[in-house]
Amino acid sequence: MNDHAAMGAKSEVRDFWNRACCGEKLYLKGSDRAAFENQRRIRYELEPIREFAEFDSFRGQRTLEIGVGLGADHQSLAESGAVLSGIDLTDRAIEFTRQRLELFGLKSDLNVGDAERLSFGDGSFDRVYSWGVIHHSPNTVRAIWEIFRVLKPGGVAKIMIYHKWSMVGYMLWLRYGLGRIRPWTSLKTIYANYLESPGTQAFTHSQAHEMMKAFSKVKMHSPLCHGDLLTSAAGQQHSGFAITLARRVWPRWFIKRFMGGHGLFLMITAKK
Repeated sequence: MNDHAAMGAKSEVRDFWNRACCGEKLYLKGSDRAAFENQRRIRYELEPIREFAEFDSFRGQRTLEIGVGLGADHQSLAESGAVLSGIDLTDRAIEFTRQRLELFGLKSDLNVGDAERLSFGDGSFDRVYSWGVIHHSPNTVRAIWEIFRVLKPGGVAKIMIYHKWSMVGYMLWLRYGLGRIRPWTSLKTIYANYLESPGTQAFTHSQAHEMMKAFSKVKMHSPLCHGDLLTSAAGQQHSGFAITLARRVWPRWFIKRFMGGHGLFLMITAKK
């Protein structure tokens, strides 16, 4: 992708998330402390974020979050005692997160920023955290190299990106590939056009290991999530009869028993 095309793709991503942050339409019912706490509660009930992030381990650590969204994880990082900075591609997310932290008396250095071109110097952070963000960037590999660059030697990155071989991907292929009599439609095309923002990517474990090859130690896993099991709202652009029917007939027992490694969330812990 040339620079002009990349800029256009990134503008589409920015426009998509500026219309609504992830989870805003589904789970944020107001703008006071109670509304923000309720949104965080639902987020953590649905997704294994607390277990993966281990927020208490961030205490006293110079930390960057890439993609703050509505600010739930940023709040948790601030409450843990992290020395905190946060960026997001959208003004909307930065304003939501700033408002959230002010309501709870918390502090962070928040700015609009691009994961592919971080404005921080080499070795600026002990920790980098990013949950479900850099797969939306046109050049995810470049974003990972930027994460590596701004980490100190021995620093740790905790990143979630989407997993290609997931039940969510198969479900979307059934609907938008096979269901439209286009069985040749690739999962790459499915994720890019039907999951979230335009151009969303998903990666295999081997691709993720290749992207993380500069790190000295890498661990990753892909457990089933609420999206794979269709146990929650399906996202901000998925609704209607087809998804309602799918929730009723989805073979959750079979998926849990035989498809345990086919979760959407590819959770990575990497040490520089």
